[in-house]
Order: sequence, then C-alpha cells, then structure tokens
Amino acid sequence: MDTKYLLGNLAIAHACREAGVDFVSGYPGTPSSEVIESLRTVSDEIPHLEWSVNEKVAFENALAAAWCGCRALVTMKHVGVNVAADPLMTSSYTGVTGGFVLLAADDPFAHSSQNEQDSRIYAGFAKIPCIDPQGIQEAHDGMVKAFDLSEEFGLPVMVRPTTRICHSKGDINLGEPATGHRSGNFTKNPRQYVVIPAHTRILHKQLNEKQPGIKKRLIEEGFNTQVIRGKKAVIAGGISAAYAREVIPDDVSIATIGAYPIDEEWLKAFVSQHTEILVIEELMPVIESAVLEVACGQTIYGKKNGYLPYEGEFSPSLIAGALKKASFITGELYPAVTPAENLPIRPPILCAGCMHRSTFYAMKKVFKDGIFPSDIGCYTLGLQLGAVDTTICMGASITVASGISLCGEERDVVCTIGDSTFLHTGVNGLINAVYNGADMVVVILDNRITAMTGHQPNPNTGKTACGVSSPPLSLESLCRSCGVSFVETVDPYDLTLLLETMKKAKAEKGVRVIIARQPCIIVAKREGLKRRPFMVETNTCTGCQLCVKYGCPAIEFHDEKASINDLCSGCAVCADICPAGAIRREVKR
Repeated sequence: MDTKYLLGNLAIAHACREAGVDFVSGYPGTPSSEVIESLRTVSDEIPHLEWSVNEKVAFENALAAAWCGCRALVTMKHVGVNVAADPLMTSSYTGVTGGFVLLAADDPFAHSSQNEQDSRIYAGFAKIPCIDPQGIQEAHDGMVKAFDLSEEFGLPVMVRPTTRICHSKGDINLGEPATGHRSGNFTKNPRQYVVIPAHTRILHKQLNEKQPGIKKRLIEEGFNTQVIRGKKAVIAGGISAAYAREVIPDDVSIATIGAYPIDEEWLKAFVSQHTEILVIEELMPVIESAVLEVACGQTIYGKKNGYLPYEGEFSPSLIAGALKKASFITGELYPAVTPAENLPIRPPILCAGCMHRSTFYAMKKVFKDGIFPSDIGCYTLGLQLGAVDTTICMGASITVASGISLCGEERDVVCTIGDSTFLHTGVNGLINAVYNGADMVVVILDNRITAMTGHQPNPNTGKTACGVSSPPLSLESLCRSCGVSFVETVDPYDLTLLLETMKKAKAEKGVRVIIARQPCIIVAKREGLKRRPFMVETNTCTGCQLCVKYGCPAIEFHDEKASINDLCSGCAVCADICPAGAIRREVKR
C-alpha cells in the first residue's frame, strides 16, 4: 500500500485504476473535471477514454460498455445529471453486467454552478445505490467498492463527492492499479435491454426486489455505521459527518450515513435508543426524512424545524452552532469572524485579451437596446459588461432567444453561446429556431476549446481527450445544415470587421449566425503564441477612459492617464477603441 498527498479528484481517479476501469466517458464540469484529466495521463492503461459532447451521450456510451461486461465510469457535475437523467432512470431497469459507476460531483454553495442541487435525490429516484463520502479517503475507497457493488447487484452505482472533497488534499492510502482489461461482448437479451411496456413492468418489479439486499450490503461494507454513547445523538452524512465528529461531545452518540438507500430497521434501532437527535446533512433533508419516518416520540432537530439551513456548505462552526441551539453543547467553540472593512470588490472578469470581450463590446455598440440571452461558460462573465441578460443552463441561450423573439418582443435579440456549449445542447435549439421562424442573432463564441472547466478539447478542437488528431467540426457547415442562410465568421480582434458584420446581421431578418473565432488566449500562450504588447503614449492620451471602460484588466488609469500593465496579450482591440490614437505597440529595444 502506498500513501500519497493527493487532490480528492486525483484520489478518485486512482481508485478507478485500482478497480480496473475499462471505459471512461464524461463531460467536463467543475468540480468533477480533474478525474478524467488525471486518467487521461495514463490513457494507455485504459482501453477507451473520451470527453463526450454532453452528459447524456457520455452516460449512454458508458452504459453500453457496461452492458458488454466492461467496467465503465461516467463523470459529470450535478447539473450534468439533469442532462443524463433520461437514460439514468431507465438504466436501473435494464441493469448492467460490468461495473458501472456514475460520478456525480455536487457543488454546495454554488462555487461554480447555477444551482445547489442534491444528486442523492436522483439516486433515490432511480433506486440505485449512492455512495456519499465524508472525506477523500472514503471517496477513494468508496469508488473501488462501487464497481464491486454494481456488479453484485447488476445496477449502476452513483458516487457523490462534493466540491470540498473533490478540491481538498490529503494523505491517501492507495492500492495498486489493476492489470489486464475486459474486452466488450454484448449478449443479446431483448427482455432486458428493450424497454417496451411489457418488459418494463417486469424489470421494475425486479428493481424493487433488489432494494432490501442493497440496504443490508451497505451496512456490511461499513458505509453506514453507528456508535452509542448517550441519550442524545447526531446522525450525519457526507462531509458533514467528518465535521460533526470534530465538535460533538463524548457523551453524544453518532450515526454516519455514507451510502444510500438507508436500511430502515438499522436506522430505527439507532433512533429508538435516543431521546433527542440532530440530523446534519448538506442541501436536501434526505436523511432527516428517513429519520422522521422511523422516529417514535423522539425530538428531531434538523432543517425542517430551522436548526440547520437548506442551502450552502456546512462547516464545523455552523454545526457547532446547531449543536448549541439544540442544547447539545454550551459555550462557543468557534469565535465569530468579522471580515476586514473596506476591502476592494474583486468580481471575476474575462482574461486580458479574451476574444469574448471585444465581441460583447461590438454587440453593445450595434445592438444598443438589444436583449442578450447567454449561456454557461467563461462568457457568462459578459454580465460585468452589460451583455448578458439571461443564463439558466447549457444550450438555453438559443432557445430562450427564440422564445423571446417569437413572443412579440420588438427589440433585437442577440444570444451568445460557446463552441463547446453549442455542440453540447445548442444545435437542437438552432434547428428549432429556424424551423419555427425566429428572428434573432446567434453569436457563437468559438475559442476552439472548453475553456471554463480547464481547457478540455471538444469536436471543434481537432483532437480527442487523449491528444489523438480528429477531424475538426465545421461550425459554418453545421449551422447551414440547420437551415441558417446568414452565416458569417469573423476574427473578434478585427474590431472594424466585427462591427461591420454585426451591422450587416442587424439589417437582416430571420435566424442569423455570427461565428466569432479566435483561440482562447490562455491556450494560445501555452502553445507559444507571442504578440508584442501595447503601450500608452501619455502625451497623446486625453484621459477619456474609453479604453478603461472596455474592461480589460491590462488597462489601468493613473494620474488622469491610461496605462497598460504586463497582462497585455497584444490583441490590439484597445488601440482600435482609443479615439486619440494614443495606444500603440511597444517598440522592440
């Protein structure tokens, strides 16, 4: 056994190697992305590894591999489970032959997400086991066991780490990677894999019959444990269980829920030995609801009576506050923290030289009072530039724009979507918009990469997750095949042409597509692109601040004059904006 200091996601990835995973697919999304990124570095050990175009596609690919007897992993963040929910709900009916694990990484506090969603609900809905680790070691160990559980019960198994586990580090005991891999072999069985109503009714009954055995096995495997110490008790799940153990007194019992479904008899036996119970879990009251079902006269504290919040990440301090409120402890374990006053506000902004900024600038110039639906990606930061009016989920910019344009709104509707997001779920929306006669402009922000989640490739990049060359998709041809007649591609660093193209699109009717294409500046720099930076001639600068209002972090304003710092990437857009002609490239010395 080897011990290494690892990021949570890297420990999870290593566990997949120990389990002998044969097939890996997923769609990048924080906090899950590093799992496949780590496995990608040892892709020679894994027969197949891919970044898929979306989570539904990734799930169905991995499910098919598991039907063929391979051990398969599919990864995504919690909102990706929404996209994969259709096959997920039926996969528990069909079952699997090889071990099939869904890594669904939740994001309490919405560090980088549009909602705080609890994937345990999906696991319960689908009636599949869900492992909810309380720390990195448990996430590693649970991932190894998940493949075995999947094969034992013939079901997909969800592993649900949260951001705090995925992105924390710790000393982790590791096993040896497995050697040898399975080759897929599909056995035809229409009664299992063809879910027509006649088959579904039987499969559903079989799924229900598996539940008692799953509950018992989770206890036998040590996922759900209990320690009796007194008449008061804490029942906690996930990382909250680790926090709870830090703060509960020695005379308070504790039950730890590390996996679902929970065995009711086991839970009832614990609850019945106590008079007061505090239930601690992030997000939804899944454990609390189970406790209330088996309680007989005990006082239950939790979310439903206001002792703990439904939202946000928990912490030892927050849990200590709930313990004190329920009179489990006295005194203050953690002093209140007061932030320093007058700290500057530092909102997230687009990188210096990001192509999205000039595209948003041109949109605002040409479509002054337009409506700007947008999407999920770096470009959501166009909110800071007044160029994002709506964002709800992947691909929704085009469909929201279509709905607005078709409901009688007379203002221009101009939506923005990234290349990866367009391929994820934007294409169907574009087809629908053309088919139903929408009047709108679609701006595809083509930076050739899936940037926000860590620069993963996509079908538009020209290479696969493993670095193998792949034919790059033609966004122009794809848009035209969807029925769009106005398709223009422009370099967003060419501000003059960009503005002209926007004006041309404004004058037309119907669905118009502008593809703003320039590689992500971070990727371009990594690949060796060098442009001479710009400077401000202070004698010429009039102090009008138009360049500062452009919002590039490379542009500063001191002593009534603009200046350019060393963040400059040399995109040249600020030079086009400056009415005084005071910005020019630095002279080589």
